[in-house]
Amino acid sequence: MDNHHNLVWNNCLKVIRDNVPSISFRTWFEPIVPLKIDRNVLTIQVPSPFFYEYLEEQYIDILSKTLRKELGNDAQLEYNVVMENNGFSDIKPYTVKFPGKTKSEPRNKPVTIPLESGENTIKNPFVIPGIKKLHVDPQLCPDKTFANFVEGECNRLARSAGMAVAANPGGTAFNPLFLYSDNGLGKTHLGQAIGIEVKDKFHEKTVLYVDANKFSNQFVEAIRNNNRNDFLHFYQMIDVLIIDDVQDFAGKEKTQDIFFHIFNHLHQSGKQLILTSDKPPVELQGMEQRLLSRFKWGLSADMQTPDFETRIAILKQKVYNDGIDIPNDVIETLATHISTNIRELEGALINLLAQSTLNRREINNDLARQVIERLVRNSKREISIMQIQKVVCDYFNIHIDQLQVKTRKREIVQARQVAMFFSKSLTKSSLATIGSQIGGKDHATVLHACKTVNNLMETDKQFMNCIQEIEKKLKV
Repeated sequence: MDNHHNLVWNNCLKVIRDNVPSISFRTWFEPIVPLKIDRNVLTIQVPSPFFYEYLEEQYIDILSKTLRKELGNDAQLEYNVVMENNGFSDIKPYTVKFPGKTKSEPRNKPVTIPLESGENTIKNPFVIPGIKKLHVDPQLCPDKTFANFVEGECNRLARSAGMAVAANPGGTAFNPLFLYSDNGLGKTHLGQAIGIEVKDKFHEKTVLYVDANKFSNQFVEAIRNNNRNDFLHFYQMIDVLIIDDVQDFAGKEKTQDIFFHIFNHLHQSGKQLILTSDKPPVELQGMEQRLLSRFKWGLSADMQTPDFETRIAILKQKVYNDGIDIPNDVIETLATHISTNIRELEGALINLLAQSTLNRREINNDLARQVIERLVRNSKREISIMQIQKVVCDYFNIHIDQLQVKTRKREIVQARQVAMFFSKSLTKSSLATIGSQIGGKDHATVLHACKTVNNLMETDKQFMNCIQEIEKKLKV
């Protein structure tokens, strides 16, 4: 009887495996550990609160059916949830009686922070002075809805979590919901789709989408105008806050500090935070540890490059929404040759339609191939700060870790300056971001490095040749 719980759970898994996608099975069922059976109650251990809530949101029906089959109609399921508190693990039980879900006690009790001025006098950084300040435009694009977001294996977890958040903002374990991916894979679309869905379902809730750079600029303006408290209080009144490209906070200590206080207040008040980034929290550089730890409180969902079938579905939906008739073989040609990201895929379709309309040409594979060749030829290969550091270090024959070490050795300092110079000229990263990733320096150091490299290029022919050789390697 000692292995009875393992036997029952394995029998359940055999049925579940045949009824859920393989990636979902690996993500949500393989980590579960059966612990014991007491009469008709099976106890399983799950690794976190959000794991428990996701199972309850998405898989309660199949869990109910399979467990009843094994233990009878009175079957019950008890979760032992691993809770992380200050670095120590604790176990918290939740018992579920089928059918239905238990409501766990609120994790975040509302916290009231007194305002230094009345709500009617708080300045809204999104409006011109004089306009009614209590109205907050959510800054959402009406086309970026769930209906226009094509689901595939590449984004299923992120989309499912987004739907759960939209149905119960601030009430799930997905808080914050941290969406990360390379550029052009739909994280901004998904973040805005959640906001639109919340506005449709909960008219009274205040939703706001803002990218990290705009947030930083607003904060700088608030400090300049001595309105820091108004800025803080405005953001503390938001019910669902969506911050896009949060990696742009890197190196901005004061912005991170104010966002830390906003994050804490919203989270403790049961409000919802949605963050997007081009990297997972563990890979973000130039960020305070206390902020990074909070990014990990909820769910971090990766969004991968779409597979061929998903790219086909994206194009077909775009064509359908625009009321255009395009042959299937043309759609397949576009989906086959453009696989890097969704933005480029949609750009190719727009180019195809423009060429057809302006030149009065039939939409066929010949025209599609011409468009693809033109896009590939004209598109610049994106390069990262890390790639630049590797190329520069290879050229100067030093180890990349040496760029992060505090030293006055001439060859290290010069290599670091060259890496900063190319990072500024070949990427869209801010000076603060570049400095944080290359030696943990500030923006002033990066600016000085770029000036130094430019001066040397004008006065030292040998150095100029070095820069040209490195540039060739970077553009290969």
